[in-house]
Amino acid sequence: MSPLATALASCDMLLIDGLHAFDFTFDDTGLTVECMDGRQLRRWAFTTDQVAAATAAGDEWQLDDAQGQHRLVCMSAFRAPDEENDEPDLDEPADR
Repeated sequence: MSPLATALASCDMLLIDGLHAFDFTFDDTGLTVECMDGRQLRRWAFTTDQVAAATAAGDEWQLDDAQGQHRLVCMSAFRAPDEENDEPDLDEPADR
């Protein structure tokens, strides 16, 4: 597995060409990314060979396709804690 493929497997948000993308898939066919840029739906599709050929510069990856170069950053989204863990247990006495 390529270094970018490993990073994609563990992230849940991408920054591609400066746009935040939560809607992406990475599988045996490659990487597909979709996000809204204002009112315009933007789509990117990279083959597995293009993902394997990506070059890293710090936290940023450069991917090349027929349209040119694209910058990609793999990120982890913040998640709210489980709601059931936020509720105090009513069976236990409150601290006084």
